[in-house]
Amino acid sequence: MEQLKRNIAIVCGGDSSEHDVSLRSAQGLYSFFDKERYNVYIVDIKGQDWHVELPGGTTVSIDRNDFSFIENGKARLFDYAYITIHGTPGENGVLQGYFDLIGLPYSTSGVLVEAITFDKFVLNQYLKGYGVSVADSLLIRKGYEQLVSDEEVEQRIGMPCFVKPAADGSSFGISKVKNADQLAPAIRKAMMESPEVMVEAYLEGMEISQGCYKTRQKSVVLPATEVVSQNEFFDYDAKYNGQVQEITPARLSPEMAERVSKITSHIYDILHCNGIIRIDYIISPEGVISMLEVNTTPGMTATSFIPQQVRAAGLSMTDVLTDIVENQF
Repeated sequence: MEQLKRNIAIVCGGDSSEHDVSLRSAQGLYSFFDKERYNVYIVDIKGQDWHVELPGGTTVSIDRNDFSFIENGKARLFDYAYITIHGTPGENGVLQGYFDLIGLPYSTSGVLVEAITFDKFVLNQYLKGYGVSVADSLLIRKGYEQLVSDEEVEQRIGMPCFVKPAADGSSFGISKVKNADQLAPAIRKAMMESPEVMVEAYLEGMEISQGCYKTRQKSVVLPATEVVSQNEFFDYDAKYNGQVQEITPARLSPEMAERVSKITSHIYDILHCNGIIRIDYIISPEGVISMLEVNTTPGMTATSFIPQQVRAAGLSMTDVLTDIVENQF
């Protein structure tokens, strides 16, 4: 019966440069959800404009007091929010805090975990304490750039290195810096996305990405994807304009695949994550597995890593999403 179906909000958009990418993830998720089981709506959030798309293509505003909306003259409440915002406010704990306040279950980890994983520098320092291998890095804050000299970067981090927004997605504002002359413009570029910038040592090796989710009944580590970019690194064009080769499962020995899977599961547990996460790594020629970042709202278009990995595991995205939703009830 209609009234027994849960109302699911796929919450997308956000205020970062990845707003439009998030809308594509929402469409992917909408196609995957079991419509026989759930009433599924797409909710687009941007600044103060929160609206829900109704059947037929019309949109109505969301009442932020309780995240409800009016449909056919009746107020509708959501039972669950599937967050697929890449960037603020859905990937940094802000939206999670709002949902906690109104008592609405959601798909991601909680406020603290989202805040930690969103800030790459903080995440690196945190996981380093648990023995996770990460690249050496330092932090530069807007207005305090003079505290870190080009010479210190060269001595501590070395060249080449990566300059990236510390607290934002991983598609915009990133530069691979090969000499000190390129540092200042790279820092300015990154600061257009985030007031904190991380300068990170370059790691040579194979780049892979691996998804994981856990429920009360199961722990699932998906087959890893090998990322072979035609560009200097896995930037926006590589991700979204096809300038990359994605190999799922990654070309890893059984022993290495097992090692990576154990680290992925361990990081999930250290952070006490919820829902699907995706962790990016570099595996050095010597076999050192270094974590690059933890993505708590991974892309969900049909060709994104997670749907690829779910297919490679012989699973159904529809069943995976149902598992994740029902785990909250």
